[in-house]
Amino acid sequence: MNTFGRIFRVHIFGESHGKAIGVTLDGCPPGIPLTEEDFLQDLERRKPGAKGTTPRKEDDFPEIVSGCFRGHTTGAPITVLFRNKNIKSSDYDNLVKTPRPGHSDFVAWKRYQGFNDHRGGGHFSGRLTLALVTAGVVAKKLINPVDIQAKLIKAGGREDIEQAVAEALEAGDSLGGLVECRTSNIPLGWGEPFFDSVESVISHLAFAVPAIKGIEFGSGFSAAAMKGSQHNDPILDETGKTASNNAGGITGGITNGNEMIFRVAVKPTSSISIAQKTYSVESKKVETLEVKGRHDACIALRVPVVIEAITAIALADLKLVYHSQKNTPH
Repeated sequence: MNTFGRIFRVHIFGESHGKAIGVTLDGCPPGIPLTEEDFLQDLERRKPGAKGTTPRKEDDFPEIVSGCFRGHTTGAPITVLFRNKNIKSSDYDNLVKTPRPGHSDFVAWKRYQGFNDHRGGGHFSGRLTLALVTAGVVAKKLINPVDIQAKLIKAGGREDIEQAVAEALEAGDSLGGLVECRTSNIPLGWGEPFFDSVESVISHLAFAVPAIKGIEFGSGFSAAAMKGSQHNDPILDETGKTASNNAGGITGGITNGNEMIFRVAVKPTSSISIAQKTYSVESKKVETLEVKGRHDACIALRVPVVIEAITAIALADLKLVYHSQKNTPH
């Protein structure tokens, strides 16, 4: 439900316009240096501010309330809290009756029988990625020196991202995007075949990020048009280094010693200025909806650091599983 992981366990909580958002991490080893300042760089990257992002701005200063003592993790569960302050809930009142097309409003209302917090999307909001980024900061420490770098490579299908976003803003519309993540220095051997393959675990987490609609590793969907002689990656030495990397650094669900590469597709934000048709749960008819509030025109601009975080979370858990098996006597 709201918890992920076998050993490094991540639990997120809160709503977009509730009192607070937070994350609890269990299974983190003791003795890892950790202070509130360690979170700030990645949290700043997730914040809005760039053209095409929401004007809603929160302090997003992390409050470590458990699991740390004298600047180090204790081995107990770590809880980090963020207080919500910049809230304009009235902008969402009309969405109770006329849910946004493409958003969770309607299914949340149905699933939770109208008891869900609709303000700002509630627990479905992209604001909950704040908790994922926070967990990612700790996970990055656990897997050091593994290096994860994600970036937006296309917006609206175009490489000229700035121009594409400017045109969408002028039209009152929104854009999707393509984010690529590259991870280096991963040891060979992390991951489990089948249900906990590296691809499975990362994909599970990727689709926990709001707006993600697709994922591909290495050559991805282009592999469907290739021959084995083209797709196979010749092994060059005992480290597992290969001449090509169509596998994206993963073979048989296990890291193979090469750079891990995957891409995620981010859908356009469903909250747009253009009037839309939608079903009214009050009148039982299709009506015109005009969305108010503060929204991202291209949420993909803020996604790269979130993708880095979920990658780190996945690898941290897989690393701990790997080492738990190595230390088990046979």
